[in-house]
Amino acid sequence: MITKSMSSETTWVLRKAFKSKRAPIWKHLENKLANSRSRASEVNISKLASVTKEGETIIVPGKILGSGKINHKLTVCAFSMSLKAAKKLYDCGGKIVTIADLTQSYPEGKGVRIIG
Repeated sequence: MITKSMSSETTWVLRKAFKSKRAPIWKHLENKLANSRSRASEVNISKLASVTKEGETIIVPGKILGSGKINHKLTVCAFSMSLKAAKKLYDCGGKIVTIADLTQSYPEGKGVRIIG
């Protein structure tokens, strides 16, 4: 889970990304991060498998849990992730990236979907 210091660093990264390109996705994620943890999304691998396609880039503003199966590659960023979920994503050829990497690779937010 994101700790208080990680949260402020992540908020700073999202705010900087929003200010540089005015991409609303980064402001939306900053607002999601500011919400209480009890309101954070929890998404299972099975849901990711059913709502995504091969090669998509997604961000989950909450936690990814390891229940279910996935059989296609994704590039995933999440505020938190279980070890089981991370293993399943790596096993199918997917990548897990940080928010900083995501904002650098997609500064305008185009091609990134929010799930959850």
